[in-house]
Amino acid sequence: MLYNLINTFDEKFHFATVSAHCDIPCKIYDPITAQISVLTMIRMVDLLTEFNDKTELSASDHAQFSRLVAQKETHGKQVKEEIRIIWGDFIKAPQLEKFPELHTLVHSIMLEASSAKQHIDKEITLALLSKVNRFAEIFWQCKGVETYSAICPYPPEQKLVYPVIKR
Repeated sequence: MLYNLINTFDEKFHFATVSAHCDIPCKIYDPITAQISVLTMIRMVDLLTEFNDKTELSASDHAQFSRLVAQKETHGKQVKEEIRIIWGDFIKAPQLEKFPELHTLVHSIMLEASSAKQHIDKEITLALLSKVNRFAEIFWQCKGVETYSAICPYPPEQKLVYPVIKR
């Protein structure tokens, strides 16, 4: 009913059409969420592999194992979602011309994230982090922002790409 009413007004007054590249054109994009999600996956793998040292698992151990796997899965989905949003909403022809590797990089991140979800393998999650860090580096270069690499100050203590913020 409301749609029909607005349509009737539009036919009479010819409202200007508005469009945006995403649902809410906020212009807030940052790959840090994807990077932290990969770090979480790495940390979950580290904690999951600690179960290899146990000869028997208690009911609490089984519950903890399930929770860790669930978190790894959730963060794997988050990596894919965050990268997909930036790639789909922010990356345009000029960025693709400057960084022709972007399509292949994003595709490989999607595949690597799926693999990291399917396995409990630190090497896979570290490879994913490397790719997400490269994506972050390209993202910040597209925005004209310098980057630096540093070891994050919390477990799993891996290297992240950060923007240099100058005020």
